[in-house]
Amino acid sequence: GDEDNLGEMDFKVAGTEKGITSLQMDIKIAGITPDIMSEALAQAKDARLHILGEMANALTEAGEFSAHAPRIETMKIPTDKIREVIGTGGKVIREIVEVSGAKVNIDDEGVIKIASANAESIAKAYEMINAIVAEPEEGVIYRGKVVKIVDFGAFVNFFGKRDGLVHVSQIENRRLNHPSDVLKEGQEVWVKLLGFDDRGKVRLAMKMVDQATGKEVAEDKE
Repeated sequence: GDEDNLGEMDFKVAGTEKGITSLQMDIKIAGITPDIMSEALAQAKDARLHILGEMANALTEAGEFSAHAPRIETMKIPTDKIREVIGTGGKVIREIVEVSGAKVNIDDEGVIKIASANAESIAKAYEMINAIVAEPEEGVIYRGKVVKIVDFGAFVNFFGKRDGLVHVSQIENRRLNHPSDVLKEGQEVWVKLLGFDDRGKVRLAMKMVDQATGKEVAEDKE
């Protein structure tokens, strides 16, 4: 370039706010004085700090990704859950794609890639997949909906498509003639997962959860 053909010195300085990290100098003259070197380093410092400042401003202004920026998120599921996420003939995964609007790809190792230009689509797909593969935890309180009432209790849908039984003795801290005395189908309730019976069926309780707040309360043993 012209700076090489016409100039007497080509001087490059790189560094950070704390100091110089590298130098390069090409000169066509016999030498340079300390004053010239000092002036060149001072000019290089001013230029370096200015550029670093502009870079910092650009990074600050950029902030988080736009909600509409294309992105891919990855999640890992147990391999024995792959079939459940795909469904018979791909029915389940097609539903996830249609409802969420995101593209979903799953490999044989259980790695799922969710792609979309919409952050809400990715979040919806993640939520739907997690509802399929996640397992409810014993001792945790969940929000659920009464789906069926029988003589001995009520079945509550509380974890994705997972249902559990609230035995009539676990509904309230008083004797009930029938669960329908206090419950009806479609009613939303708070339940605590007590555990699983010998057949793997879920056992739930309502009476130890404040139905207004969802907080656990001490059971009345009287």
